[in-house]
Amino acid sequence: MTRSWKLPGLFVVCGSVVAAGAALGGSPAVAAAELVAFVLLAGLHSPLVFPRPTGALEAQRRSAADGRIVVYWRPGCRYCLRLRLRLGRSARRLYWVDIWRDPDGAAAVRAVNGGDETVPTVVVAGRPHTNPDPVWVCRQLASSA
Repeated sequence: MTRSWKLPGLFVVCGSVVAAGAALGGSPAVAAAELVAFVLLAGLHSPLVFPRPTGALEAQRRSAADGRIVVYWRPGCRYCLRLRLRLGRSARRLYWVDIWRDPDGAAAVRAVNGGDETVPTVVVAGRPHTNPDPVWVCRQLASSA
């Protein structure tokens, strides 16, 4: 779990340092704006933006039973964030596997991507799709409902 919070923590620390420099330089308004920007970046890259992750084996088992889509992702991935934001509230209907927290998930992604941990990797009806267009994923989700 600590690995998921490293990038957001780094954003907060860097933002604090940058804001402190601006505040000491006599620009408190600029310091506040910079700090808010870094905190927003930290929030967008935190695990809180994504639904609660499921283990890869559990997600595969559940998907085989109910046909739901499985998304393999990792914190800090801008393409994963783009997909998540595009899905909106519908994202709760998918199984999300954080490959940094689940070694089985990372192995599954490497198996379908030639040894690379390329995310998002989306599995629809048992077929993996690497970094698919979010619009396509939305259509797949709508057609499976």
